[in-house]
Amino acid sequence: MPAKDLFHNVVKNALIKDGWIITDDPLYLTFGGVDMYVDLGAEKLIAAEKDHQKIAVEVKSFMQASITAEYHTALGQYINYRMILENKEPDRILYLAVSEDAYATFFRLLFTQVSIKKNGVKLVIYDIKKEEVREWIN
Repeated sequence: MPAKDLFHNVVKNALIKDGWIITDDPLYLTFGGVDMYVDLGAEKLIAAEKDHQKIAVEVKSFMQASITAEYHTALGQYINYRMILENKEPDRILYLAVSEDAYATFFRLLFTQVSIKKNGVKLVIYDIKKEEVREWIN
């Protein structure tokens, strides 16, 4: 089983506090001859259901020496996971989980804002210390 992201359990607890039921930890995906746990190194996908809404959440810490490199990896994975979900589970919406600190710094840069918008990335912002969801950004 792949390693969990540093804030995997923080986000999982935040989703539970927000009323979500965790259904898959991790969410296993297979498509076109490729199997994924959407968990490559320091990341994790959590699947949850709430009020008949289904989501998948890719957790990233954005604490590596090169936040830009980590973002490039996260974006590539997000695009691939979204493609698979559109084919296999079109009712499940994918989010990228980002800490308040990362959102207040790197995710406020013009580069990141344009990239997020251009690629249609949905975000869930979480508070690390309180283990709470702060904002959903569609």
